[in-house]
Amino acid sequence: MTFRTIMEPFRIHSVEPIRMSTREERSACLEAAGFNLFRLRSEDVAIDLLTDSGTGAMSRDQWAGIQRGDESYAGSPSWFRFEAAVKHLFPYEHVIPTHQGRAAERILFSQIAGPGKTIPNNTHFDTTRANIEFTGATAVDLVIAEGRDPASEHPFKGNMDLAALELVLETADVPVVFMTVTNNAGGGQPVSLENLAGVRALCDRFGVPLFLDACRFAENAYFIKTREPGQAGREIEHIVREMASYADGMTMSAKKDPMANIGGWLALNDDELAERCRTMLILTGGFTTYGGLAGRDLEVIAQGLEEAVQEDYLRYRVRSTAYLADALAAAGVPVVRPTGGHAVFIDARALLPHIDPLEYPGHALAVALYREGGIRACEIGTVMFGRRPDGSEEAAPMDLVRLAIPRRTYTQAHFDYVAEVVAYVAAQAEELRGLEITHEPRQLRHFTAAFSPIR
Repeated sequence: MTFRTIMEPFRIHSVEPIRMSTREERSACLEAAGFNLFRLRSEDVAIDLLTDSGTGAMSRDQWAGIQRGDESYAGSPSWFRFEAAVKHLFPYEHVIPTHQGRAAERILFSQIAGPGKTIPNNTHFDTTRANIEFTGATAVDLVIAEGRDPASEHPFKGNMDLAALELVLETADVPVVFMTVTNNAGGGQPVSLENLAGVRALCDRFGVPLFLDACRFAENAYFIKTREPGQAGREIEHIVREMASYADGMTMSAKKDPMANIGGWLALNDDELAERCRTMLILTGGFTTYGGLAGRDLEVIAQGLEEAVQEDYLRYRVRSTAYLADALAAAGVPVVRPTGGHAVFIDARALLPHIDPLEYPGHALAVALYREGGIRACEIGTVMFGRRPDGSEEAAPMDLVRLAIPRRTYTQAHFDYVAEVVAYVAAQAEELRGLEITHEPRQLRHFTAAFSPIR
């Protein structure tokens, strides 16, 4: 018997208080933060859905691992447990720890990218694109057409467009092909094993390595199990290992599926490239057996990798995210379908058609959610992706608002509250107005830019 209630496969051991603020207080907070939700104090946020990166709740066994952490500078037992846990799922020859995923990206692209190079991906996320462009290389997004349609019900909207990839490989200098699993910028959409195999075949044909941006590998594997024909009877970790087998390496933020508060790694098979990357790690991050992390962090990641592939947890994770998406859809709020694993994505461009993309409808909606209900969300649209390397600006393919769900942190009552606030704001959509940027840095502007409402 399958029951409708989504029961968390854990008990709550400790709690944190949430400070309840007024609308007037939140309006003042927005003014002080330049209408940038990244610049808010977290204590002024009721429900924090800005990101699922490093914001989840650690388990009993992860906290126990902190006590076991060994802080030796080189060759710590915690390092060897971490390395073994990574290789159990991702059997690459070299594992290079980093303090988080963008550090792995920086190390890798500093060695293989540069002017004249082109790096394709299904869809690059923000720091990946920025690290590529910082070297002078070009980042190209090649997701399938369905991945650019929020309403499409295609089960694997994160898939790479193979014909487009073949054309890029024929005409550009490509040092590596990347696949982001799941595809965060496209709505948390998964990639199929069939598509990974197709990308692998093209990379073999052109002699180009394939890497995974594997932050949400476990959620992607769960979608393969539940959506891809012939995969239903397989264990999650077996699917993960097959995903890894199609690639020559990976970058990883352990702040996502491994459920750690900090950490990441770069893993690969190329001996000579690994040596150069380790040298860069020592120069910029730390020794090769800690990579800027404490031993206790390595222990937490090792345990988190074990817990991340537990099917009961993944079933709860995916179903609870879908619960929120279904509640919003029932209220008439346009959301990206089908639901991804780590977040619900609202189609702000569809909800706010009266706001021009260059007046940032996604950001306008995110600001309204905070003002009305204390919910902090993240714009995934023209603010994040609209600025070109030459300083010009254009509308992003989609303007979305991401409600990222921290792992094992919020309950059904929290989701019901979020749905109520979103529905309330959506009912007043015609009254919302866009914003203009009053200050922005040259790169990754969404983190620190300042805004002003357009009157």
